[in-house]
Amino acid sequence: MEHFLFKQMDFVRNQTLKVMEGITEELADKFPAGFRNTIRWNLGHIYVVTERFAFQYIGLPQQLPLGFKEQFENGTSPLNPVSYPVPTLKELETLLKEQQGRIYDALSQRLKEEVQPYTTSAGMTLETQEQCLSFNLYHEGMHFGIIKLYKALLLK
Repeated sequence: MEHFLFKQMDFVRNQTLKVMEGITEELADKFPAGFRNTIRWNLGHIYVVTERFAFQYIGLPQQLPLGFKEQFENGTSPLNPVSYPVPTLKELETLLKEQQGRIYDALSQRLKEEVQPYTTSAGMTLETQEQCLSFNLYHEGMHFGIIKLYKALLLK
């Protein structure tokens, strides 16, 4: 029987994919007043951080396209551009969709495994793969909310 965590992950990811509807390439790169990131950055950031939580701490290889860490990791911003190709929204959508299947295939039988302990910027220490994926739900939900806010502000 499938662990409920994977159903939650599918739900959250589908919400992220739905909020992308109606976002143009131009809109994805606009900065709402007072903010330092964009919708595109938030989508790329969700992908990069999910790769880390799903694969890095358990010692599996991450699938990060060239330049993704430099563009979308914690502390980066499109205000400080790097010389890597910027992914299109379609490319981000494809990566986000395919990521879920890779996570399930690699980790469905490994949720209870201990990982290299990691303390998040919010101060929570994660010690198992299940904890990493559970915390990632919070992370993606937070950035989903930001994307939804940016979309509302920019479409005014």
